[in-house]
Amino acid sequence: MENNTSQTPSTAPATFTSRTSFVSHHWSTYDGIPAGGVSYGTGFTVSWQNGPLGRDAERKAPNGAFVETLLEVVADRLVYYQYSRFYCDENQAALDHINAALAALRSRTAKREARKVEGTSEV
Repeated sequence: MENNTSQTPSTAPATFTSRTSFVSHHWSTYDGIPAGGVSYGTGFTVSWQNGPLGRDAERKAPNGAFVETLLEVVADRLVYYQYSRFYCDENQAALDHINAALAALRSRTAKREARKVEGTSEV
């Protein structure tokens, strides 16, 4: 894969306050298209998907993580807590919000599929 990326810091406004320290390096093409990156902190490192997967016969294997996968991992951990002595309403509320986020992202994917742009850099 040709490396047409530049490393840029996230310019999106933060809508949350992190209680722990982590670092993210978000990469984009020279055209401004998200193109992978890394996020890391104590106990984790994430290499984000770099580039589109393609469509149909030209579909490639992923080379990095997707937001949906990490949300599913976090939900899995909260479900584990819910089956332990750490069960609580707050964990359930967090799970409900994560599931809502996953539903929104799946809806986005379905709409992109319907427009036949899923797996591409087309908007």
